[in-house]
Amino acid sequence: MARILPTHETSPLLGSSPGPSGTWKPPSTLTRLKHYLTTEITPHRTDLLLLTCYIITGLLDSTAVFIWGSFVSMQTGNTVYLGLGLSGLDESGKSQRWLKALISIASFCTGSLSFTLLSRLFRNPRERGALALSFALQMLCVAVAAGIVTVHKPNKTDELGWKIAVPLALMAFQSSGQAVTSRVVGFSGLTSVVLTSVYCDLFSYLGGSGRGKGVDEWRRLGAVVGLFVGILLGGAWAKSEVGLMGALWMVVGLKGAIVLAWVFWKGEGERIE
Repeated sequence: MARILPTHETSPLLGSSPGPSGTWKPPSTLTRLKHYLTTEITPHRTDLLLLTCYIITGLLDSTAVFIWGSFVSMQTGNTVYLGLGLSGLDESGKSQRWLKALISIASFCTGSLSFTLLSRLFRNPRERGALALSFALQMLCVAVAAGIVTVHKPNKTDELGWKIAVPLALMAFQSSGQAVTSRVVGFSGLTSVVLTSVYCDLFSYLGGSGRGKGVDEWRRLGAVVGLFVGILLGGAWAKSEVGLMGALWMVVGLKGAIVLAWVFWKGEGERIE
């Protein structure tokens, strides 16, 4: 028998709505789904997903540098390429490497702004839906780039054109999403796009300046290992007949796995049965 609530209780509980004669219905499936996706995730163990992003960075940068001569994630190297090109010291002028570097830098900066603004559209940037959407968009960018590369197989001797510029821009754009996410979940040291500061902090700790922070050092070591593993995988793809195409589709799979991880990640205050 439906329970009749007192007439002074007019506010629905947990999204439920009043029915005829003051009876109360359970929340609808859509309401429960909305509540689930807008729940803030717990940042505990999210560093594991960020370390996976280092593998992705290694995959993309190693194959992009091998085929196109430009990074898509680590913009320090691209800044050097750009400076050398503008100074007239870039010996690989025919490849227009400095222009590719400029495209990558501009796309990464645009992506950083875009993903930050996207996170601010949500009540809480740590919501399941917000994080899953961010990585779904990143996956889509890589998938489009992979589609272009699959149809128009790239070659190291290709001149700069839309077949290079578009996938390069898309990969650089999405790479910034990983760095923005590291700030959102509270692991700003795991941006997945730079190792210089990681090396500095890791060896400073070994020198005795960071006692009591062993967990952070394991994360930093994991970042180095993850990037190195990604580079080895990228090198294997680059030397294969599949080439850059294989690396990109592998990244699409990894991004998709991270999307699912965010969807099913434990929320704040939730108990795992």
